[in-house]
Amino acid sequence: MKRTIEKLSQERREKEEQFAEKLAELKQDSLSLEHLEERLKTLEFPAPSEKKQLFTSKIKPSPPDGKNLRDLLIQAFGLTKKISSSVADILKLQDSLAEARDKEWDALGNNHVGMIFKSMEWRVDKLASEYADVKLLMKKFLLLRDQLNRLLALLEEKKMPFPAQVREVLEPLEDAVYTGFENRFRGHEEEIKKQQERYIPFFRRGGKVLDLGCGRGEFLELLQKNGIQGAGIDINGQMTDICLDKGLDCRKGDILGLLAEWPEASLDGIFSSQVIEHLPPPYLKKMIDLCRLKLAPSGVLILETINPTSVFALVQIYYLDLSHHRPVHPEALKFLMESAGFEDVRIQCSAELETEKLQNLPGADEAGSILNRNIDRLNSLLYAAPNYAAIGKKR
Repeated sequence: MKRTIEKLSQERREKEEQFAEKLAELKQDSLSLEHLEERLKTLEFPAPSEKKQLFTSKIKPSPPDGKNLRDLLIQAFGLTKKISSSVADILKLQDSLAEARDKEWDALGNNHVGMIFKSMEWRVDKLASEYADVKLLMKKFLLLRDQLNRLLALLEEKKMPFPAQVREVLEPLEDAVYTGFENRFRGHEEEIKKQQERYIPFFRRGGKVLDLGCGRGEFLELLQKNGIQGAGIDINGQMTDICLDKGLDCRKGDILGLLAEWPEASLDGIFSSQVIEHLPPPYLKKMIDLCRLKLAPSGVLILETINPTSVFALVQIYYLDLSHHRPVHPEALKFLMESAGFEDVRIQCSAELETEKLQNLPGADEAGSILNRNIDRLNSLLYAAPNYAAIGKKR
């Protein structure tokens, strides 16, 4: 039995190595595609007033720019085809790896080695996260391939594509990069749901709640599970695609623009998690004012963000994301909501950091008691809860 397990373990390791190599190749090709994206951004396009002249004038566009664009798009098309092929190979390897892993686990289970089985669970989580990224990449690259085909058709007709057409290729790449960042650092969807469940009791069953910056749709799923009508808004196209694939009500666009379209006093609640730290202050103030306008009487607004009064949260969470605009102090957010007319505004902290905190001295004497009080004060500064939410009601 031992030799059988060793053989199955070796087969599983070989599959993992093949998977890792193919994934590394895919990431390298994706990086190359990002470099092409940056090069495309540096090309100059004609102003709108010049477009008609370019197509009607006998003077042809500058050969270097047209040739450079054609070459870059051909390279991007080739990379996209290669990436699509790599994704297909990875999906096959994933199935093969899952089969090899299942055989090994069955053998381990039959041999009563549960501890070994448990030690492998972290690999499952890692592979599941990578597999989710691969599926997103596959969908996005298929879309990009179609867009590149249209651009190449224009070039074959000796027509210069408009800047908006090139942006259609670049924007999904940027959305995919941030979605990958979220998948790696935000946490698994089930973990996010556990953190956000505490907000469900603030909204009545059968009510209508709008999620501003809904991301992958974790809170929308919680609303649906608890019999609450939910709708979401997010500016990231890949995030909205994820929500739509789940059958959730979600629209892509700017928060203020889409929020303004809702009828006044039509919502029972508005929720937003980890969004306002991305917004400049004038935008945030206008959003809060608009939220009150769209809420019905007794409607609830919940805005969750990173807690800047926690040094740990600032260093380990806030500064990790380069798209953050500025941290929002809880008292400042409370003041903004009260100034907009919300009542009973309160701050609720979450995700307490128990394991990170400094430990008190047990059975301390007078000097030790003083040290323990100082440790408590230090803990409140360094390791305060990393998240907080401002919760207010419209009267």
